[in-house]
Order: sequence, then structure tokens, then C-alpha cells
Amino acid sequence: MKRRSLAPETPVESAELSLYEALLSLKNTDEMGAFLNDLCTPAEREVLVDRWRVVPYLLEGVSYREIHERTAVSITTIGRVARYLNQGSGGYLAAAARAARRRSLAVKRAGA
Repeated sequence: MKRRSLAPETPVESAELSLYEALLSLKNTDEMGAFLNDLCTPAEREVLVDRWRVVPYLLEGVSYREIHERTAVSITTIGRVARYLNQGSGGYLAAAARAARRRSLAVKRAGA
């Protein structure tokens, strides 16, 4: 986290909550993509995508080496994601479960 020499007008906690609310207010993937394109640099988006890309493999129990071979994501990043999957706040698991439910519903709708 970067150090600030000046006291910000908006407390960090308030600004963080505001960001979470902004993310929750977006209605679809197009809006989310536009927001993340404006908010993040290309390198920051790449890091986010790399981390998210390995989650399904880790949940399936695929080895780090095989995940690396399939995704080209570094072993260090894979290990970091695995640590947060196992010892984090539950965010990866919640998002992965909801994404899986959305995919399942989409498949059912397509087959109906």
C-alpha cells in the first residue's frame, strides 16, 4: 500500500466502501468491463485476469505446474491465489460459486 504524506479529504475506508458500491451498481459485464478499463491500467487488468483464470483449476485440484502450462500464469501467482482460496476472506469462493451458478442456469436455458 502506498504511503500518503497528506491527509486525504475522504477517509480511505469511506472511499473503499464507495468503490465497492460502485462495483455493485454495475448491471452487466459490458458496464463492468468499461468501468475496469477506466479504473485500471492494462497491466492491472492483466493481473486481475491472471488471478481469476487460475481459480477454476485450483478448485478442480489441478497441480500448479499444470495450471502454469495451461495458462502461462506464474507459479508464484498461482500459489498466491491458492493461499487466498484457502485462507482468505472467502471472496474467490463466493465469486466462483456464483459464476458457476450463472453458467449452469445459462446452459439450462439454452437447452430448454
